Amino acid sequence: MKRMLIIGPPGSGKGTQAARISESLGVVAISTGDIFRANVKEMTPLGVEAKKYIDAGNFVPDEVTNRMVRDRLTQDDVADGFLLDGYPRTSAQVDELDDILAEGGHELDAVLQLTADDDELVARLLKRAEIEGREDDNEEVIRHRLGLYKEQTQVVVDRYLERGIVRPVDGLGDVDEVTERVLGALETPAK
Repeated sequence: MKRMLIIGPPGSGKGTQAARISESLGVVAISTGDIFRANVKEMTPLGVEAKKYIDAGNFVPDEVTNRMVRDRLTQDDVADGFLLDGYPRTSAQVDELDDILAEGGHELDAVLQLTADDDELVARLLKRAEIEGREDDNEEVIRHRLGLYKEQTQVVVDRYLERGIVRPVDGLGDVDEVTERVLGALETPAK
């Protein structure tokens, strides 16, 4: 497993688990959220554009996100594999990722799907917002993002289920336990 993605609703632990998987498997973890935040902080043209959507609790449009991911996946450090966190989120992004990988003669090996209860996710994200001072994480925005996730990204999961590469993992519990479940899921056949 060298080319993977981790998918799940906001607050399901994708970032934490991506870092642990990256270290354990020796692949680069690529978070679109981190790329967006860096661009916003640096006030790049992309960051200014992305901030409008992020502040409203909406996803950044495919065209902007696709350009960032395409650029990132052409960099040398991903030659031996990667774990994408936060992309693809739409059917169009699945197509774009397929095109990007096909250009290099590759395809996606696995999709780790973290699952968690909505109320637990809201509580986690409100706590994170308080700790990190994230202005974009209030309950209304969080619930809006969870709704968008369900509405827009279920088709992504469905498309990867058709390919037989989805590995569902319960994202609730101790971080170490979740990591064990994730790594175990990579060793078992997909569902």
